[in-house]
Amino acid sequence: MYYAELKRANNELTGPGGDFEIVEQEILGNRIRAWKNAPPSVREVWLATLEFADRDYLVYHDEKLTYGETHALTNSVANWLFQQGVKPGDRVAISMRNYPEWMIIYWACCAVGITVVGMNAWWTAEEMAYALEDSDPAILFLDAERLARVRQKPDMVKGTKLVGVRLDDVPEDVIDWKDVIATGGDLPDIAVDPDSDACIFYTSGTTGFPKGAQLTHRGCVSNLFNMLYARASSALAVMYATGEVPPDPAPVPVTLINTPLFHVTANNCAAYAVTAAGGTMVLMYKWEAGEALRLIEKHRVMTVSGVPVMARELINHPDFEKTDTSSLLALGGGGAQVPPDLVLAIEEKVSTARPNTGYGMTETCGIITSVAADFYVDRPDSVGPAMPSYEAKCVDPDGNDVPLGERGELWVRGSSVIKGYINRPDATAESITDGGWLHTGDIAKIDEDGFIYIVDRKKDMVLRGGENIYCAEVEAALYRHNDVAECSVFGIPDERLGEEVGAAIVAKPGKQVSEDTIREHCGAIMAKHKVPRYIWILDEPLPRNASGKFLKRELRDRLSAKV
Repeated sequence: MYYAELKRANNELTGPGGDFEIVEQEILGNRIRAWKNAPPSVREVWLATLEFADRDYLVYHDEKLTYGETHALTNSVANWLFQQGVKPGDRVAISMRNYPEWMIIYWACCAVGITVVGMNAWWTAEEMAYALEDSDPAILFLDAERLARVRQKPDMVKGTKLVGVRLDDVPEDVIDWKDVIATGGDLPDIAVDPDSDACIFYTSGTTGFPKGAQLTHRGCVSNLFNMLYARASSALAVMYATGEVPPDPAPVPVTLINTPLFHVTANNCAAYAVTAAGGTMVLMYKWEAGEALRLIEKHRVMTVSGVPVMARELINHPDFEKTDTSSLLALGGGGAQVPPDLVLAIEEKVSTARPNTGYGMTETCGIITSVAADFYVDRPDSVGPAMPSYEAKCVDPDGNDVPLGERGELWVRGSSVIKGYINRPDATAESITDGGWLHTGDIAKIDEDGFIYIVDRKKDMVLRGGENIYCAEVEAALYRHNDVAECSVFGIPDERLGEEVGAAIVAKPGKQVSEDTIREHCGAIMAKHKVPRYIWILDEPLPRNASGKFLKRELRDRLSAKV
């Protein structure tokens, strides 16, 4: 393999005068690696797309918007927000499906320094209320499904103006989207601070409450450069090794957006990359493999990126062999470890597409690592090397570096690391320490070529189809049931989703609980995907260690054998 050539490409691209030159900058009080040529804010990324005015940008069902039409709409939204008294630094929330309006609102806000709060569309009314109180947005853009949840707890939007998107009937207390986009005008001329918050995305917290991660403009732009670098370095290494010259100009990308835009996978990675290249985003209302195949054929989609189960369902779908997928160049994704067999299956079954993956998290505005094509096929159990804008190391429980190739918690430091969590200085101080090092919570090892292998998770978490579900959050919900005495939540291996939520429960003396009542209880207070699929009602206390802690691993291993 071309690992020497990959190092040569890295040195050429990131060295003095390189397109991806790396420098150290003072960022939030620390000396941090950064891309010298990166624009200062998301505003510049969006404005640069004006040169693509006549190209198709957003496609949803039979609707199409060009870049020029989208810019006109973003200008209207930005001007309307200013008319409502919203200022740079204020927050605006989006709670809806993957409609074109999601991206229009996002770019409009970022382009004028207003912070976007991306709300999980799966949240229950109770979870929505928590996030709205936590983030305190001036405006909430929402669709019919989310409006119905607001009606369940109307106090959650006191002081917040509502804008309805794609409503059949617009209530009197809701502003019609049509009125917002009728505002017109040029984009306000605003200088955006690179270290101000571009958006706040919520990530589940170990305390039982989600944490609002502060993704800065610098971090979001840096993540875009991470992705651009990953492609450029891989292509250059292959050229050095084989003489194969990449096409110039590169084909204009068409990308299927098949994961929610309130996650960094779809927003910061897929959407940013295709937008910066002047490509087309084909939006899916929800994931369905057969529909994805239809869209790939109809729109000549080149890239599909989601959680691993999506790629597996795509290539195993009965319509796969009957569908023209010859436009596909890349298939893979992140959000969960891609099983090595799936890497090789993509390589074998999709004649035109190469497998790829990226490892990252909300707290890094997107990717930490990236690997694709020949490098991924050669090391299918790796997530690739850290991007040059990061320092990466594995440490023991005391924070000391472990030798190369040995396991330890992965820590990273770089310009894409978040500022912190809103209203949670304790959580920020716990996650980001020692001059800007982010503790990922993942156990990893790093080889002699810098390739990283994720081998376990330090965090007590279930990773279900790319969604982080913290066991403590589910346990907190279970304990709200009056008849539950003890409970322990853990992940159960699942072929389709990676993991499912399992729960062992002991009822209070003289009380009884059933699987149905537990599911009904959880479903009323938390999103459906967090509700345990596997429930064991035990008639004896949960096993504990000498300090009184539940022996969760022992419990999980014993019960999962019964699945």
